Parts: sequence; C-alpha cells; structure tokens
Amino acid sequence: MSEETSEISKPYQVLARKYRPQNFDDLIGQDALVRTLKNAIDSGRIAHAFMLTGIRGVGKTTTARIIAKALNYTGADGTAGPTTGSTEDCDVCKAITEDRHPDVMEMDAASRTGIDDIREILDGVRYAPTSARYKVYIIDEVHMLSKAAFNALLKTLEEPPEHVKFIFATTEIRKVPITVLSRCQRFDLRRIDADVLADYYGTIAEREETKAEDEALALIARAADGSVRDGLSLLDQAIALGDGAVTSDQVKTMLGLADAAMILDLLEQSLKGQPEKALEIMSDLYKKGADPVVVIQDLLELSHLLTKNRAVPQFQQSGLVSKGEQERLENLADSLSMPTLNRTWQILLKGLGEVNIAPNPQSAAEMVLLRLAYAADLPDPADLIKKIQSEPATPSAAPASMSQPATGGTGAVAGNGVGNTTMQQDGVQPTSSSNALQSTAQAIQPKVEVAQTPSAPTSISNIRDVVAVLEANGDMVLATQVSMFVHPVKIAEGLIEFRPAENAPPRLSQELSLALKAATSQRWVISISSQVGGDTIAQENDQADQALRTHILEQPLMQNIIKLFPDAKLKEITKK
Repeated sequence: MSEETSEISKPYQVLARKYRPQNFDDLIGQDALVRTLKNAIDSGRIAHAFMLTGIRGVGKTTTARIIAKALNYTGADGTAGPTTGSTEDCDVCKAITEDRHPDVMEMDAASRTGIDDIREILDGVRYAPTSARYKVYIIDEVHMLSKAAFNALLKTLEEPPEHVKFIFATTEIRKVPITVLSRCQRFDLRRIDADVLADYYGTIAEREETKAEDEALALIARAADGSVRDGLSLLDQAIALGDGAVTSDQVKTMLGLADAAMILDLLEQSLKGQPEKALEIMSDLYKKGADPVVVIQDLLELSHLLTKNRAVPQFQQSGLVSKGEQERLENLADSLSMPTLNRTWQILLKGLGEVNIAPNPQSAAEMVLLRLAYAADLPDPADLIKKIQSEPATPSAAPASMSQPATGGTGAVAGNGVGNTTMQQDGVQPTSSSNALQSTAQAIQPKVEVAQTPSAPTSISNIRDVVAVLEANGDMVLATQVSMFVHPVKIAEGLIEFRPAENAPPRLSQELSLALKAATSQRWVISISSQVGGDTIAQENDQADQALRTHILEQPLMQNIIKLFPDAKLKEITKK
C-alpha cells in the first residue's frame, strides 16, 4: 500500500485530540500551574495527590497525563529520572499517551461512582508498579463519587505507598469533601484569555493550512468562553464550513451571531428612545439568522463595556467591537450617565431571563427593547432631587370664599376660624333658603382648638414630644405606632413607661429605645407597665374631633339647618 493511500485511509482526528498538549511547554494560559509543577519535579518535592479543578476544556485531564508522564519518564535508555521537558523519546511515556500502560489507570467517576469501584483501586495500591516508576491513578470528575467511596479512599489517600500517586480532576470543586481536599495539592486551572485563545487558534489554522481572518478567530475565542477544547471544536466546524477558509461572516452565521455594528446601532437607538428604529434593526437581525438570546447577550456585554468606559476610561479594549467601532463606543459612553447605564444593565439582565423562557424569543426580545426605549425618557433620580431642591416652595392656595357652596355636591357650608364644615342631604337640591343660610354661616365660631403637630422639641416631656422627635428624625412608621398603641404612664428625662395597646408590635419598646437614642444621642429606658395609663394620641385626636363636631352641631344656626333639612348630616370638617 502506497503512502498516499495510507494517508487517505487514516481516520480523521478532531483538532482537540490532534493538538492535545504533550508536555508542560505545550500548555497555554496556565503559567502558575506549570511553574509550580516544574519547580516541584525539579526539586523532588512531589506531592502524593493532586487536585485539578477548572471549567470544561481548560486541560485538567491533559495536565494529569502530562504529570504522569513527567514522573515516569525514563528517557531513551531507560535510566533517566523525572523531567519537565519533552517526553517523546520515552517508551513508557508513549504508552501512557496511547492509554495502554498498566501502571497508569484512568477512571471516570461519573460512570463508576460506588465503593466497589474504589475497592478495586485500593486492592491494587499495595502492589508495586510493573514497569513504571510510579503507579498513577487518574480519577476524572471525582466529585461524582459517592459518600461511601470518598470515605473508603480517605485513609489510603492520606498515607499512600511511596510508589503510588493520585491525580483527581473535577469541574465542581465545592462538591468534593473538605477531608479529601485537605489531603491533596490543589491547582486551579484558569479560563484562558480570549486574546491568548485567538493567537493559539491562528497557529492551529496555519498548521492545518487554512486561511483564517483575525476577526473570525476572535469571534471563536469569545464564543469558547475560556475553554480551549470548545474553541477547537468550533474552529474544526468553521474550517469544514469554509472549505479551507475561515471568515468572520461564516463564523457569525455558524454561531448565530449578529453584526457588531448593528448591535451597537440597536443599543444606541434604544437608548435614544427610538422604538421604531430599534424594532426595525431587531427585525433585520432576526431575518439574517441572529438568535434573539444572543442579541440580548451582546447588548448586555455592550452595556457592560459602556459602563466600564464611562467609569474607568482605561478599560477600552473588547473583542466584541472592532477597533474602528471602539471610538464610537467611547463617544456613546461619554453621552450617557452612570444611572442610565445601570438602569440599562438591569433591564437587559431581567430581559435575558424572559427571552430564555419565552415561547417566542423574538417577541420577548422586542418587548425588552421597547422597555429600554421608553425607559430612556425617564430622568435620573439625582437630577430629580436637584430639581426639587432648586425649585422654590409653591405657596398654598388661598382659602375659598366662605360664602361659596361646596363644589360637586348639595348642602350647606359653614365657615369658622378653624375650617369649613359641609352639611349634605342626599337627593336635595340647593334652594334659596339654603343659600341664605350659607351666607350667614360665618356666625359659627367654634371655641374648640385642634391640636397641631408640634415641631421637634428640644426636650421630651410628654408623648406628643416623643412623636414629634421621631417624625423630625424620619421614623414615620414608628411615630405612627407610638400614636396608636402607646398609653403613657410616666415620661421623664431618659425614661418612658407605658402600657401597650392591644395588637401593638411586639418589639415596640426596643425599637423606640434605639430610635430615641439615635435622635437625642442619649440612652433611654423604655419599660412596659401594667397600669392603665393615659389615652393614646390617636384616642385624643378622635376625642378632639368628636368634641368639635358636637360644638358645631350645637350652634343655633346649625340647629336651624337640621330643622330645615332633617336628613342632613355633618359630612366633613375641613381644617385650615
């Protein structure tokens, strides 16, 4: 068979497997891990157990195999010791790479979770390796082991034989018992930066003799979200789609991405309060195959970038927009306030959840844009406060003429030094006699005075002083509770004794003590008494109101009105 025929018949290997790192130098984006492991191996300070954690596709299992090869390296002549360099000339390392060495065993804890599977490992631990320097047990997704399996592993994991090494890998480090973690040397594999991934994918594309645009590689790197394997799978798909050429347009179509310029237009029109233009852009994106969920995600990322540019101008680099659009992004950020950007983020974040669960994502996305466009007209809270503070107080309207009848109803109005009283009789129209009575209603001069809410006193001598202090300090809810539920027994400087009314809040005394201390800067002793005590402020106000009503109704003129209109009732008293 010729060499050309052999190449054609050789099965295709996906990029993620074809370019899997074979030594520490091939690992990308994990500088701290590589440096630590190299120093440990070079100095002979090799731990008996390693815990590798990180998101999918950052190289946990690959790193475990590299460690196994580095520890078992013997060189071409079989006499070399552990190494941190290349292991290609070692037969033992080659067998480990091909997953056929008997002393390096990989176990998937996702499918073998029970204690019986761990017992198999423990039974083999006491035997020496057949040909390698160390027996290495690699357990992937170790967090899937059962509680009994973890417990069975503990003793051996703490004091394993010198010829045994354990390497665990997991994406859910929080699910691993702390007793296991404390017996391992932990390494966190970080997400790979998008710039590093884009450069790496460009190198892979060159090896595959494929032309790839820089923007296309940047899009793939951003979609990979820090995972090397995910990005390689996308690159593999893009190469197949482009038939030897990877372009940004093809990648956007493949990933369902929208054009970055159109996304920026969409956000700009929404923030300008132009719903028609925003919906038109959204419709065009949908027709071009953009996923509504991805569109909202891109808007969220743009909102994040705008906020960063507004708050910290030096953070102006992003893989979402090109360099030509960066200046436009900066100008838009300068024209928006921080409250507006924060409100935009909140609307989009809530809208993303709605679009994800909506039966029609496009309709949900359009609703989010409409909400964003109409919220653009809302003023900032800080501007509202400044406007209120700067405007002069509006004078109250002058009181209506005492001789004018009450608008919107039938009846008689009586004016007095305190306010107006309205007498109403259902179904009776005003007559000349009632108008005459109205013109003389000023004769009523009630002598009952209505208690006015005092201003904040300098000292507290009664329960109304307590309420005034609370109101002046902004504790309106507590002031209302005191007015309704406190029967005062004794009030002195620093001391309040009261009987709580029925249905009073259980912590009323404690809250009152804290509030008065904050308002007066002195300690107050609030005690509950079994004595009857005085009336509450609410009761006093009701009594004063009733006394005023009685006084008004006892006036001769009011008695005449009642005689003329037997069904008339005193509806309300409007106080000045």
